[in-house]
Amino acid sequence: MLGSTHGTLTTTSRTARVVACGERPRPAVHGLADAAQDVDVSGRPLQSAVPDLDRFFRPETVAVIGASDAEGRPNTGITRQLIAWSERVGARVHPVHPTRKSVFGLTCHPSIGAVPEQIDLAVLLVGDPTPLIGELSAAEVTFAVAFASGFAETGPEGAAAQARLTAAVRASGIRLLGPNTNLNAFERFRTDLDGPAIALITQSGHQGRPVFALQELGIRLSHWAPTGNEADLECADFISYFATRPEVGAIAAYVEGIKDGRAFLLAADRAARHRVPVVAVKVGRTETGARTAASHTGKLTGADEVVDAAMRQFGVIRVDGLDELQDTSALLARARPPRSTGVAVYSISGGTGAHFADLATAAGLELPTLSAGKQRELHEWIPEYLSVANPIDNGGHPVGDWRGRRIIDAILADPSVGVLVCPITGPFPPMSDRLARDLVAAAEETDKPVCVVWGSPVGTEDAYRTTLLGSSRVATFRTFSNCVTAVRAYLDHHRFAADYRSPFDDAPRTLSPSARKAQALMRPGEQLSEHAAKQLLRAYGIRVPREQLVTSAAAAVRAAAQVGYPVVMKASGPQLTHKTELGLVKIGLTSASQVRDAYRELTDIARYEGLPLDGILVCQLVGRGAEMILGITPDSLFGPTVTAGLGGVLVEALHDTAVRVPPFGEGDARAMLGELRGHALLSGVRGAPPADVDALVETVLRVQRMALELGDTLAELEINPLLVLERGQGAVALDALAFCR
Repeated sequence: MLGSTHGTLTTTSRTARVVACGERPRPAVHGLADAAQDVDVSGRPLQSAVPDLDRFFRPETVAVIGASDAEGRPNTGITRQLIAWSERVGARVHPVHPTRKSVFGLTCHPSIGAVPEQIDLAVLLVGDPTPLIGELSAAEVTFAVAFASGFAETGPEGAAAQARLTAAVRASGIRLLGPNTNLNAFERFRTDLDGPAIALITQSGHQGRPVFALQELGIRLSHWAPTGNEADLECADFISYFATRPEVGAIAAYVEGIKDGRAFLLAADRAARHRVPVVAVKVGRTETGARTAASHTGKLTGADEVVDAAMRQFGVIRVDGLDELQDTSALLARARPPRSTGVAVYSISGGTGAHFADLATAAGLELPTLSAGKQRELHEWIPEYLSVANPIDNGGHPVGDWRGRRIIDAILADPSVGVLVCPITGPFPPMSDRLARDLVAAAEETDKPVCVVWGSPVGTEDAYRTTLLGSSRVATFRTFSNCVTAVRAYLDHHRFAADYRSPFDDAPRTLSPSARKAQALMRPGEQLSEHAAKQLLRAYGIRVPREQLVTSAAAAVRAAAQVGYPVVMKASGPQLTHKTELGLVKIGLTSASQVRDAYRELTDIARYEGLPLDGILVCQLVGRGAEMILGITPDSLFGPTVTAGLGGVLVEALHDTAVRVPPFGEGDARAMLGELRGHALLSGVRGAPPADVDALVETVLRVQRMALELGDTLAELEINPLLVLERGQGAVALDALAFCR
């Protein structure tokens, strides 16, 4: 623990000291490179705030608090590395220790307050950094790094310690990386590589090693942010910052947990606006907010499903392994936007080409059949008995002479081809050597990605180590699956980026008249009856059947006449969830006597079960259609989410649902429905007419508006079934549940 021998410095004295040392005054640390002012109906920001991290990655002054040069001490190795890193970035280093006069030949200061100039970055080599935060703030330090462990990763006591650290940092005005971080930000990056770079973010430092090692394969890395426990600076801060850096071509992230769902989405949105791809491995599970057991949507939407949907919604490419992370990030960082989405597979073996083509097609990649003219051209160099339709099999021998380059150029010249993939399952010198050279030469002259899969298990061949890895234009993979994953992500990203419109731009900024009507219907802490829940839907323009709530048999008969036979009768009360199972629904009643009998039976069952009623609903019997479920459920990270799926009895049998995080637009609503395994039911099957998908999409968007405007008071909503009628006839909410906070 370091103690200070100086009192708190006033702003005036510190400014005078900075000027005396020749330093230019700088704005406060929380000055943002791009600060958001606009907020939505809940007062949440609609753009991410981008912390100005330039002084973190390229500081002019660094203080090492707890510095040491004593052999055998852990702090000694860290101090040595920080001094070396500071020299590389051109920063002046100030060791700080209360009892040392010098460290590695540098003057050592007893406290941060004694350092003769303002510090951009303070590295805290102490067991408990919290007591130092006040001193750092008084010294107007910009950034700090805390390596210490023993915080939230250790359990409740550690979490409490981290909460105290977080509170101290928030009050201080400085920005903190860590705790429980490491030295990855201060690694030696290669400076001899050019082209767009990968910026790396990891919550576990070791998990970034495969991506960092890409430099040995000639792929540039610009930054590494090891966020640790994220007491202050988090993954979202670095995504927002890296997305604005001109040298960054892709962001690779290893994420164990998302600290703030809203901040993460805003950061992903910023990356999407700047067309900077984000590739992420997301592991672990998040805890979902408390769900009401009666709600099907609450049962069916797991936390990881929400994370997956949120990432997909904002263009974050989720991969499973570190090898996929490195390969996909490398391709996305280096490849130019595609001119076509078609993939051509070219090999020296028919079996190899067929195998890769199967994997690519199964992954959804388009392998266009080359035109008859292009096939005739290729057969000038490839024997007629070999297939050149795509995949293209050259039989082997043409790659060994002048024909090899002609074939590659001809394929790349085809306008239907956007990506060329050449799988080489094993080295076959000298043909594979010449093939590698021809691919590299062709890649230098085209703006289309050229991908090579070098399948040799050895990887020491000169064609691989020197020719392919020596090229900044060829993307080289070691496995078919990683190549397929990367190419699909590359095409998906550019398709997404070309059409991307930020949903935050259209997010509601003021409450609608519907919200004001709905708020009057809410009952804090209660479940609404079906009748009250449908009134809530009506307030938002969601269609419900003609119906009346009655409290006598005579009133039920009058209501049936007004609604029009046949009718449905249902018990309505705040504690009723599964009415059908309790016999509290009667369908297809066609006469006054049936209505009177149904009224008595429904009220008798409710009385026997001890269920309070607010009345009996006499409802219009709506015609046939596709039964769907729509709902709002809370998520502990992202807040209210919207779920859609097949409804009625299918919801429990098939569990076929899709989820989105508001805000989202019409395109995402349609994509959400397209993700359902049973989406073909909406198109009409076995003679059924197509459903009114436009009305369904409009209902999804109205439910989303409810989630955005009522999220603080509406805990959960379920519409099941939502009957989607024949095209042009709309959609009707036949039943609804709503739970108020």
